[in-house]
Amino acid sequence: MAVYTEVSRQEASDLLQALKLGQLTHMQGCSGGIENTNYFVSTELDGQSHDYVLTLFERLTFEQLPFYLRLMKHLAVHGIAVPEPMADRDGDLVFKLKDKPAAVVNKLRGSSELQPTPAHCAAVGAMLARMHLAGRDFSMTQPNLRGLDWWNQTVPVVLPHLEAAQAALLKSELAYQNHTAASSAYAALPRGPIHADLFRDNVMFESTSGTPELTGFFDFYFAGVDAFIFDIAVCLNDWCVDLGTGQHQAERARSFLRAYQAVRPLSAEERALLPAMLRAGALRFWLSRLWDAILPREASMLKAHDPSQFERVLRQRLAHPFDTSTCLDHP
Repeated sequence: MAVYTEVSRQEASDLLQALKLGQLTHMQGCSGGIENTNYFVSTELDGQSHDYVLTLFERLTFEQLPFYLRLMKHLAVHGIAVPEPMADRDGDLVFKLKDKPAAVVNKLRGSSELQPTPAHCAAVGAMLARMHLAGRDFSMTQPNLRGLDWWNQTVPVVLPHLEAAQAALLKSELAYQNHTAASSAYAALPRGPIHADLFRDNVMFESTSGTPELTGFFDFYFAGVDAFIFDIAVCLNDWCVDLGTGQHQAERARSFLRAYQAVRPLSAEERALLPAMLRAGALRFWLSRLWDAILPREASMLKAHDPSQFERVLRQRLAHPFDTSTCLDHP
């Protein structure tokens, strides 16, 4: 949620009024994230205040966006707590602002939990499983745009900028992931719409009498149709590791996986390939952060992410392969 494109109050107000969302009362640029321009906006309508997020998409196109926004609508209808895109009188969810595609969604209540406990991880695991089940009958399809094809295209771009040991690790892991993706077990993995970026800062919580209440998942703009187990791996690599060292945190991982499995049990293929997908998730985010660091874009309020975080996670996953049985098969 950086700010690449400056939007005036009048421009934002015109769009909000066209959507019949009320009179703009507050507007503030968002500093989190790195992909799109985002503003928190508040309106007043019929004496009540309403909070929204206005997003201008810097890379996604008018043609790509309906998948993400319709997916969010679909999930909301099925009881998954996600931001609901606002439609105009014709039912459209994508609009033009500053010659770029834009959308307005309601703002979730609560705040992100950057120091999660096992209870937070269990809540995320259960909701993710519900989301996967709810998305199975979503009719639109679009691949994970930051999946294996993108890795193969992007590795040659970043390799010249790496130290020899980093380059060797990146090439070796990419070869392993290509080999894994060609296997029959990989082809058998259950698939559907996944979030693909469900980090700690993309989930909201409120605390009720000391018990965390998950109030929603957001930022679906890396979503795509892919293996559910890859979504799980992305979560485990953020929610259930020590961010400083990349080391696996077993208690949090057990809470996450058991809560997920209580809603949607993992298949034999998913259990077998979870260690490989944990490596894949680490590779994906190490690579994308390297790409952002090597080919930066100018933006106000931008907070770039550290690529070395996921290099550490990948090295930990290689040095200490994940034992699925310790999280799923023992009390």
